[in-house]
Amino acid sequence: MSLVIDSQLAPFRASIEESLAKACQFADGCPPRLADAIRYSVLAPGKRLRPALVMMAAEACGGSIDDARPAAVAVEMIHAYSLIHDDLPAMDDDDLRRGRPTTHIQFGEATAILAGDALQAEAFGHLVRNVSDPATAARLIGELATAAGACGLVGGQEDDLAAEKIGIEDFESPRSARLHLESIHRRKTGALFVACVRMGAISANAGAEVIKDLGRFAELFGLAFQITDDVLDFTATDEQLGKRTQKDAGRGKLTFPHLMAAEQSALSQTSANPATSEVDFRAGIEFARAHAASLIRNAHDSLKLLGASAERLHIMADYILERTS
Repeated sequence: MSLVIDSQLAPFRASIEESLAKACQFADGCPPRLADAIRYSVLAPGKRLRPALVMMAAEACGGSIDDARPAAVAVEMIHAYSLIHDDLPAMDDDDLRRGRPTTHIQFGEATAILAGDALQAEAFGHLVRNVSDPATAARLIGELATAAGACGLVGGQEDDLAAEKIGIEDFESPRSARLHLESIHRRKTGALFVACVRMGAISANAGAEVIKDLGRFAELFGLAFQITDDVLDFTATDEQLGKRTQKDAGRGKLTFPHLMAAEQSALSQTSANPATSEVDFRAGIEFARAHAASLIRNAHDSLKLLGASAERLHIMADYILERTS
């Protein structure tokens, strides 16, 4: 992580870590092993990008970071649950996350599933207990439920699993395959980013137009984040990412570098089988990076209404193009 980004996250990280630790203290009815698994997942070393975005959005709207803290904690709980379940053998079957054994490796598959289940409920309970205004709490719960539900994160995960069984040849064109992949990641990855900034804005009592613009920013931000993630899966090491790399390609899943290589080759009609061409694939990494850069330019434009107050969000958007982990 660059020093610039570290400096942007630093003002929020200590507060986030403290709040997460408090939120993971449970009453006597919670079995110790389950509590340990939850804390292992939630408190694992991480950038805390999503909860920081909640607070940055509230700040950009002139609100209080303290008022945004419950939403930041709830978002990170949902994110932690999604990672636990995403790593399970029935899903992506990963054994490494944030440089440590995944939760099901450390605690067993059943306890990992239950830890994820508990975190979903605890996220919404945290909002109820810690947001004093019932109307605001209801709005925040609605935003998070939509992002995490069947048409958001979970729906994207289902389509992502199905994508392991299809290839470019199953679509009308490489472009239609790319648009399908974008649809997956707008839900699996992007929906929670959108919830982050919208919840931050709601915590700050922002107006509807500002909330809409922030949502557009996060939608573009999230898609660029996933494209960069696909690129890093091919160009970074396990140690840099803290997880196994090149698994998606090995399982035949659709990835942005492959699809953009195929799309560009189809446009130029230079290859009979562009999806597997080594030369085109190397070019596909650069095409993917260029597409991510275009998305980030549009993300910057969506923040015009907020002016200088959105400086941190602008910096975070640029970070997407620089990230190496």
